[in-house]
Amino acid sequence: MLIKIPAPSACKENQVTDEKIYHQRRAIIKSLGFMGAASLLHTSKASAFNLFGDDEKTVFATSALDYSPAKHYVTDDIYTPEDKVINYNNFYEFGTGKSDPVANAQGFKVDPWHLTIDGMVEKPITLGYDDLFKKLALEERIYRLRCVEAWSMVIPWIGFSLADLIKQAQPLSGAKYVAFETLYDPKQMPGQRSRFSGGGIDYPYVEGLRIDEAMHPLAFMAVGLYGKTLPPQNGAPIRLVVPWKYGFKSIKSITRIKLTDKKPPTTWNLLGANEYGFYANVNPEVDHPRWTQASERRITTGGLFNQSRIPTQMFNGYDEVAPLYKNLDLRRNY
Repeated sequence: MLIKIPAPSACKENQVTDEKIYHQRRAIIKSLGFMGAASLLHTSKASAFNLFGDDEKTVFATSALDYSPAKHYVTDDIYTPEDKVINYNNFYEFGTGKSDPVANAQGFKVDPWHLTIDGMVEKPITLGYDDLFKKLALEERIYRLRCVEAWSMVIPWIGFSLADLIKQAQPLSGAKYVAFETLYDPKQMPGQRSRFSGGGIDYPYVEGLRIDEAMHPLAFMAVGLYGKTLPPQNGAPIRLVVPWKYGFKSIKSITRIKLTDKKPPTTWNLLGANEYGFYANVNPEVDHPRWTQASERRITTGGLFNQSRIPTQMFNGYDEVAPLYKNLDLRRNY
């Protein structure tokens, strides 16, 4: 008999906000069928004084996903309700305000889509939209997401291991880094039309990991959340999720993954190296120049003034990644 022992950081499903609603939603999805099921319509847009509210409704379509829940990737933390996850976003390609992405991404087209994996690989590959859901078996992982702005969420993602995806292209032994690039499409992404409207970013958005970070079992490629395909404001159709790092490392709407022997440029590090390091590991002992990182505002239930302030954990609580940085000064290499 195979017994899986959860890691200390692993999440359990026994203390979940809106648990009845969540399971009712899953029952509805199951009754509809999975891949190819009828689209589900949902979501809400939040106003300036109701950042986490449910009042003003905006509609977009997502499809139910066929996946295998992974019970060893669970948490004791309270889930962030779905309506807050999909309405409170940083995605400057669609605007710099938290509610801009849901408002400006409604017509975003994700099919057709092409994700290329190339560089220092034996077998460069390009995946189409359908491949993102069929190439590798989908699973659910419940991860904490910690933003560098000192707020956090707990999200049930659907996707597959980044390592499993990279292995499809057969990386060469000399590859030391993995570089990522977001779609560049100013017609669909209004924030890309000028650096002024897009937060000063020189698009396309780029990110990078060391290859040992990318191959770590926790590194994840998400194609869905809450049992459905990703909404555009959350990075449709595919995004990176690196739960022990600040959220800006988890690049959205990825079109290229390149393996290289050189440290790749990363967008926020280029904008402000003294504020946004290449590693961007969650670290309560290293403050942002303009605010403390010792605690965070956990977005759970309730409105703007009913959020929990909790201590921030090293590596966001994912201590199993600590060996990756055994000989690295995490104050200098933030």
